[in-house]
Amino acid sequence: MHATLRRPFVRGRFVALAIALVWLASGTHGFTAPASDDSGTRKLDAHLRQAIDRDGDDLAERVIVQVEAGAADSVEAALKSRGEKPLRYHPGIGAFTVRSKHLLALAKHPGVKSISIDAPLEALQIAPLAVLTTEQIVRDSVSISGTWTGAGVGVALIDSGIEPSVDFTGRISAFYDFTRGGIATAPFDDYGHGTHVAGLIGGSGVLSNGAYAGLAPDVKFVVLKALNSTGGGYTSDVISAIEFATANRAALGIDVMNLSLGHPPFESASTDPLVRAVEAAVRAGIVVVASAGNYGRNATTNEIGYGGIASPGNAPSALTVGSFMTEDTLRRSDDRMNGFSSRGPSYFDAFAKPDIVAPGYKLIANAAKQSTLYNTYPSLRVSGTSGGDYMMLSGTSMAAGVTSGVVAQLIQANRSTNLTRALPPNAIKAVLQHTALRLHDDTGAEYDAMTQGAGALNGAGAINFARGVKNATAVASSWLDAALSPDPGSSTIDGETVVWGNTVVWGNTVVWGNTIGINQAAWANTVVWGNTVVWGNTVVWGNNVVTDNTVVWGNTVVWGNAVLEGNTVVWGNNDLSGATASNAVLGSNTLINAVR
Repeated sequence: MHATLRRPFVRGRFVALAIALVWLASGTHGFTAPASDDSGTRKLDAHLRQAIDRDGDDLAERVIVQVEAGAADSVEAALKSRGEKPLRYHPGIGAFTVRSKHLLALAKHPGVKSISIDAPLEALQIAPLAVLTTEQIVRDSVSISGTWTGAGVGVALIDSGIEPSVDFTGRISAFYDFTRGGIATAPFDDYGHGTHVAGLIGGSGVLSNGAYAGLAPDVKFVVLKALNSTGGGYTSDVISAIEFATANRAALGIDVMNLSLGHPPFESASTDPLVRAVEAAVRAGIVVVASAGNYGRNATTNEIGYGGIASPGNAPSALTVGSFMTEDTLRRSDDRMNGFSSRGPSYFDAFAKPDIVAPGYKLIANAAKQSTLYNTYPSLRVSGTSGGDYMMLSGTSMAAGVTSGVVAQLIQANRSTNLTRALPPNAIKAVLQHTALRLHDDTGAEYDAMTQGAGALNGAGAINFARGVKNATAVASSWLDAALSPDPGSSTIDGETVVWGNTVVWGNTVVWGNTIGINQAAWANTVVWGNTVVWGNTVVWGNNVVTDNTVVWGNTVVWGNAVLEGNTVVWGNNDLSGATASNAVLGSNTLINAVR
């Protein structure tokens, strides 16, 4: 099967960067806005503008260059004339990765559309402080245990890899290492993050006699390694992995893509190369589940902050997931948001994110015993399991894994009653939002939409809803074949009747009420989530525009009608080359003490 796969053409070798970005680890620094349209700076992202303003244009940066249609050859020829050549090609977004000097001169080439930093990114987990939550609590509180197992559903896991064990026997259908150019190899995980996320999605639980099974224990995994042994990597590796999965979706049977990773946003989603790759994957029919980020709390002041959504969680069509705590109970009325979970709106574009939230606190799943996490942090291992086969982590990475497992269940359930046409990704996202449950804080006040999105994952409600969807083709036709059970608009969990949010957040527009029951053309794959094709009320959060790039700390969302703009860079260490492996997220003061 592998011989028939479509693979991006890759040249050159490089070493993946071991790096982790620390939220607001240093003060913000200004950059000079473009003086005119012909200055070249208008094609550069915020980080590159800032670097040139500080250090001049005589610097070598690893960048992703997006080119105009038909201009690839001329741009590459210009690079070669300067002794530079592409390291990676990204045909799905019309781009390539190159280490280049004198970026302003390159930006003035008429064939260059935009230039973005090949940003170091990281796995989005943190180390919790004690073992509490069992996977049985997570499964029973957000889903339907045992009935829907993800059978027949393929999940592309773009992460640090997967360590084979009996919990994944026969279900790792392909493994490619994109830290080494996308080579096919035997599965492994030298960091341990990917194995844990895979366990949440679909570990069988054999090693724990079922205690720590994932949400969808029959899914097949296509594992695309893009993070190295320290949990870091290059954006270009992730893009290559996304494009490979998109091009080979049918051949590899990929329905869902899990991205429990991210980097600070340095430009609008419309030009962000990682976001563009995600949007292409959704248009191809893949449900892309992305972590919101673990940047919701200021490590110094402990204040809650807004505007911290990571890329690619800022992708309009991605299903972006924040994290909440189950409080180790089945009932949903005591669930609370995690302080670390990134809140919206998305920077530059003011998209309403996250889309939903899911359990992501003190979750137990498979451990990769040969990995950095397992061997560096023995305290994270779960005692009482055979040979320490499981470990515990928190973060929006984990919340995304739980959500991907539920999405796999939902797809299987929908296919069981719909044999002609599967629900497209946009409709799956809408169903999950519509059936989500609104969370409240300790005072009883409802969390705002920039904190919890449409609400908390309600897998049981979403699956029952999806089973009743018939995918009628006429715009005016109802989606529902028959009455749902339980009745639409509520679910009963642990004896409590909880009302659905009945809200779909689309870009900066919220759709209220029962409109999800109508088969509108807006849910098609070809429509970009966030476009103004949806009916409803425009949401305005507060009455001020965020006029600088600092996160808005405090309990009030500040979001006006205009795009977020400013003259400083929002995310911490603006000099990416200055970050070190010692700033790794796991154990960092930035996140370790920000769990709640």
